[in-house]
Amino acid sequence: MTDLHVVDATAEHVAEIVAVIHHAFSARRTLDPPSTALSENASTVAAAVAQYGGLLVRIDGEPAGAMLYDVSGEVLALRRVSVNPRFQGRGVASAMVGCAEDAARARGLRRVRLIARVELPDTVEFWRRRGYSVVAREGQNLIYAKAMPISLSVPTADHMRAAAEELAGQLRAGDVLVLSGDLGAGKTTFTQGLGAGLKVRGDITSPTFVISRVHPSLAGGPALVHVDAYRLGGIAELDDLDLDASLDEAVTVVEWGQGLAETLAPDRLDIVVTRGDNDTDETRDLRITPAGPRWAETGVQLSSLNRS
Repeated sequence: MTDLHVVDATAEHVAEIVAVIHHAFSARRTLDPPSTALSENASTVAAAVAQYGGLLVRIDGEPAGAMLYDVSGEVLALRRVSVNPRFQGRGVASAMVGCAEDAARARGLRRVRLIARVELPDTVEFWRRRGYSVVAREGQNLIYAKAMPISLSVPTADHMRAAAEELAGQLRAGDVLVLSGDLGAGKTTFTQGLGAGLKVRGDITSPTFVISRVHPSLAGGPALVHVDAYRLGGIAELDDLDLDASLDEAVTVVEWGQGLAETLAPDRLDIVVTRGDNDTDETRDLRITPAGPRWAETGVQLSSLNRS
């Protein structure tokens, strides 16, 4: 059984990190312009680790992978993502990326960013599978980014509406939100807050018996399309609603949409509302996971409640 350990880089790991970077990048084919990774040395790596940190992976005690961090505003940049060729195919890169995303969330950073070369298709595919989106291109460099999920503890229904109202200020026509959670968890309450923030017409209630309702804007903004997929039998029945006709002009919210509504748009917010075990406790856990390039460029910000 493989003994794989990921550790936060410190000064004592500098020599191992330099060795991994050199092993990894010297094994790659020559690119034009060439990578500058082989210019890394003990001094440059020590400075990077001291300022922003990084990761070292050991397999059975041997250095197998490494990366360096950089921080700019609310973005964690991943640099020199390296796997010793001897340990490729052992999950080293995936382990590092998962730990880096955990670090970004722990630091309160909204996005993770990195640069990959377009000439390296395996690398490009790796980042795509990890949910990263290309947000820019500079010559042969593809700029990838991914927005981090945020988790909130929501004490009351009024706080749930307030959180959703704040989120509404970051929405625009074409956005899709997929809401999931148990019965009574607060999905419709959340949608009510969105409606208030978007300033739409009509009372927002569960659309279970009509499946879909359209709430026009009273302020010249996008309409809110509120869908309840609880009674839908599958993607074909969702398609029958012909939501594509209004997607570009409205904000579309699909309750009970997990496993169905993800096909509506590559850019979306997956929102899960979870209730506690105690029925008398109003507190809910709210988790918002952005997906796609639209959110990779901006991330999601909620300041009305403390993040958990």
